[in-house]
Amino acid sequence: MKNFFYIILIFSFCFNVQAQQENREESNDILTRKHEVRLGAIKLLAGGIFEGSYEYVIDSNQSFGAHLLVNFDQGNEYLENHSITPYYRMYFQTREDYGAKGFFVEGFASFFLTDYDLFDTSGMIDDNDVFDTSIGLTLGKKWINTAGFVFEIRLGAGRNLLNEANFDALFKGDFSIGYRF
Repeated sequence: MKNFFYIILIFSFCFNVQAQQENREESNDILTRKHEVRLGAIKLLAGGIFEGSYEYVIDSNQSFGAHLLVNFDQGNEYLENHSITPYYRMYFQTREDYGAKGFFVEGFASFFLTDYDLFDTSGMIDDNDVFDTSIGLTLGKKWINTAGFVFEIRLGAGRNLLNEANFDALFKGDFSIGYRF
């Protein structure tokens, strides 16, 4: 009877070790995934503005990517009509389990088209699209689960460089939902 308990104890120990190994392999699977796509939810639901993002994970502390914005409703008060915004991110997380997650600082350069309304002497409005660029910083936080789903919130601002637009600063931000593969 005593031997029977020893055998059960040894088998339970072996199964426990095996289960821990599988959990490590699942978390390592997230570390091998380098590509991520996201969709900006607030802008899309509130104003008909599509903002998609792609990110390439260099390692657990840094990545780069780009945001693509298309404003489908030109009648809203959003400043950008179309933009492409490449960025570089540094992550500052306390745990290394999934990598490229947690609090981040993002440096970006935004290239965008915006409306520029000109009034002539007769009061007519000349609606032109003008090109401008801005450079700025964004702060944010990213969460990722073991299946690869990503949730991100970010907020930032940039200063316009060409002074073609009728505003001096550009504000960036959204809540994004995505997937890492």
